[in-house]
Amino acid sequence: MQKETRMICYDEELALESYILDGIVQAFPNHFHDFYVVGYMVAGQRFLSCKGMEYTLKPGDIVLFNPQVNHGCAQCGSEPLHYLGINIPKATMQKLALEITGDEAMPHFSQTVVQNEDAAQCLVPFHNAVMTNSREFEKEEQLFFLLTILIREYSAPFAEVPADCNAEIEQACHLMDTQYAEPLTLAQLCNCAGLSKSTLLRAFTQVKGMTPYRYLQTVRIGNAKKLLEQGATLMDAALGTGFYDQSHFSKFFTQFIGLAPGSYRDIFKHSSKGENVHEREA
Repeated sequence: MQKETRMICYDEELALESYILDGIVQAFPNHFHDFYVVGYMVAGQRFLSCKGMEYTLKPGDIVLFNPQVNHGCAQCGSEPLHYLGINIPKATMQKLALEITGDEAMPHFSQTVVQNEDAAQCLVPFHNAVMTNSREFEKEEQLFFLLTILIREYSAPFAEVPADCNAEIEQACHLMDTQYAEPLTLAQLCNCAGLSKSTLLRAFTQVKGMTPYRYLQTVRIGNAKKLLEQGATLMDAALGTGFYDQSHFSKFFTQFIGLAPGSYRDIFKHSSKGENVHEREA
């Protein structure tokens, strides 16, 4: 028999909670919540009734519940359920939506079940970041991208990015270029650039072709390479470039460079001794 697992994690910084329902087969009677719910079906199927409509939820579906909307669900089929949920209090959503839309009005999602690959690519890593208590601002970045997509596609329109934010974006880049070893936050970048979080994220991605967090990690890895080339230990390279531990550093270094940091450092050890080394990409 499939073991039922329920896990929940509250993020104090973002004032919301994420949870996982795994292997759940019980039915949930008609009920409502006093908060927004954004859910994602990873595996399994569920019958859902909401606002007089009936749905069969399947993998890849994103579920959007507005506060005080009645709904109920039950198991469908034999495949175990794996569901990711995000509960967003109304006060938290209002604050986030104001950043995104420039409007104090609360968003109201017009559809209950949607399929949106771009939204899913933000939702899943964001959910994982909350569940693992990530301290990286990529977590907040993914939340803003997720809600921007959901509000743009399924709720009220929002303000466009100002036409010319190049100077502000360069200010944010300068901060990351010079303070990469510090635990930078999205709020610090916004204060430096003089832009709201939503505007900074959209404008930065538009101008630079990558998110601020990806830019920061690229700067950090570039500087870590220089330290490793000079023979620094992995821990010194990690802490000296803003990574909070060696494991976190090794993961990103390998992802960016295609070599483990120890292997990369060894190239220069051998080179300094006059040994032959394989060609590598910079």
